[in-house]
Amino acid sequence: MQSEIVDTPAGDARITWHPPKKGTATRLVLAVSHGAGGGIEARDLQALAAALPPLGVSVALVEQPWRVGGKKLAPAPKTLDTGWRALWPALAKRGLPVVTGGRSAGARVACRTAQELGAHAVLALSFPLHPPGRPEKSRTDELLGAGVPTLVVQGGNDPFGKPAEFPDGGYELLEVPYADHSFTVPKRATITQDEALTVLTDGVGKWIRSQSAR
Repeated sequence: MQSEIVDTPAGDARITWHPPKKGTATRLVLAVSHGAGGGIEARDLQALAAALPPLGVSVALVEQPWRVGGKKLAPAPKTLDTGWRALWPALAKRGLPVVTGGRSAGARVACRTAQELGAHAVLALSFPLHPPGRPEKSRTDELLGAGVPTLVVQGGNDPFGKPAEFPDGGYELLEVPYADHSFTVPKRATITQDEALTVLTDGVGKWIRSQSAR
């Protein structure tokens, strides 16, 4: 694991790399950022950083400039996109295909910028299809406009959009049963928290392998 600071017009961003162990060929880079209410300590991001390097994936956990700067509130989407565009060369410098992604607000950034940046694919974790209780405020256009192969990983009980609310489109959707927006499952669920994360990492791992083969 190693970190680097990247200067962007929105401030300094930080990339923490989780590469495959020596002797394991690196197939591609998965760059994922956090949401508007947390950082790269999110359980789904940490689970992917542990599970994917053995599959030949170099996982880059990206802290957006507002988070690195110690601010509590994320800036406007336009500013988030500016930061992501500016740090992209640091993600692509290895010459490998880059899967762009993130959770919640980070997933929106990935979808909005994927095609222009030449991303190989998009991983959208807990895509906020709409604000809780406001289905009329749909962000469907962002998801459907990604323009590259996309996997949405969504909790079965996510108030920002349950799997059944997602429209048909050119993307794949993986449901994590019982999980909320943070992929937390209640104690009454028939699966444990560890099992829920395994659903997530196994599903993403299978999809990543399919992307590295194309």
